[in-house]
Amino acid sequence: MTQLETTESAWQWPVTTRGRLLLVAGLAAAVLLFLATVPLHRDWFDLGVYYGAVHHWTDGGALYDYLVPGTHYGFTYPPFAAVCMLPMTLTGWQSAVALSVLFNAAAAAVILHWTAGPLVRREGWTPWYALALAGCAFALLEPVRDTVSFGQVNLLLLALVLADARLLAGGRASRYAGIGTGLAAAIKLTPAVFILHLLLTGRPRAAATATAVALGATGIAAWAAPDASRVYWTEALWDTDRVGALAYVSNQSWQGLVARLFDPAEPNRTVWAIGVVALLAVWAVRVRRASAARDHAGAFALTGVLACLISPVTWVHHLVWLAPALVVLADAALRAPEGPDRRRLLTWSVTLPVVLSSSVVWLWSRDSSGLDGFLGGNAYVWVSLGLLFALPLRTSPGVCVPAGDRPPLPGS
Repeated sequence: MTQLETTESAWQWPVTTRGRLLLVAGLAAAVLLFLATVPLHRDWFDLGVYYGAVHHWTDGGALYDYLVPGTHYGFTYPPFAAVCMLPMTLTGWQSAVALSVLFNAAAAAVILHWTAGPLVRREGWTPWYALALAGCAFALLEPVRDTVSFGQVNLLLLALVLADARLLAGGRASRYAGIGTGLAAAIKLTPAVFILHLLLTGRPRAAATATAVALGATGIAAWAAPDASRVYWTEALWDTDRVGALAYVSNQSWQGLVARLFDPAEPNRTVWAIGVVALLAVWAVRVRRASAARDHAGAFALTGVLACLISPVTWVHHLVWLAPALVVLADAALRAPEGPDRRRLLTWSVTLPVVLSSSVVWLWSRDSSGLDGFLGGNAYVWVSLGLLFALPLRTSPGVCVPAGDRPPLPGS
């Protein structure tokens, strides 16, 4: 039996609908049990920051003066994010947790449908069954389960930016492309890199829309909360102590790697800056090549990887931006003809999600010094770097590496 036949057989087993329902139900129950009991459950900490900050704000306190009792952690997002979170003042804590889980689950479903859905249809797999299995695997990724258990917003922001990719697929709706990216950038600064992506891939109208929406939303927040806006843009944005130590092992960005390399001394800013410029250059070259070959899926995925690398702080839960790249990698493996390249791609398309589900970096949470700490404590940085430099892309219109005819992301 060939490797292709083996892969197809795996997705077709069991063959009966009842058997598949039982398998999905069993896997889902096991995943939910794991997620509810895993020692690294975050107890909705970030949601508590949002909840406490907006209540403190509406009670007359200064938004950025709020700190979680007994910690130095406070609200770190732009004021527009706080405006969006004001409905939490109308709910109790348990309701806020329930809504957070519901919104994250819905966003995850949308992300899987838009990214993995085309791949599933192209391969001829039963959509509900294949996506249910993929959903179980997706939920085990540490960035995903951390986003949910922290009560974070990363999945919602990724869904907003992906919505623009879907709109850019064509039709009259494409005139609205950029709105999702602009809103995401106004809520959290990291998605702003996708405005550069729109410019680099020849979508100036969508880039202009995203910029206008981001500035407009920021302006609305400045009008509604001038004091909070002044404090954020002049003080809170630059205060890294509000988000935690840069050398903390959860910071899986290029800055985090440099900080751990120089810890306990201050990270070398020159090394960091040279690295960021190099990463931007590699990204720009690869995205331009992908765009020229109309591989918009690959260009989008590379931009998500870049966002994780160049952000000064990329906590593990921020790495949900790697999800599109994992789908592109799996898609390339399934497109490849039989041979060593296919086996290599299949190996990596399984290995990287396993690594990102392993929580391996936390083995060095107390001490990331030494060669083992440098390698293991930066494991997710190595994953991001590997994807940035080696993610398979198309080389010409209609031709992929490996060959294929349909990209895995909307807007391709």
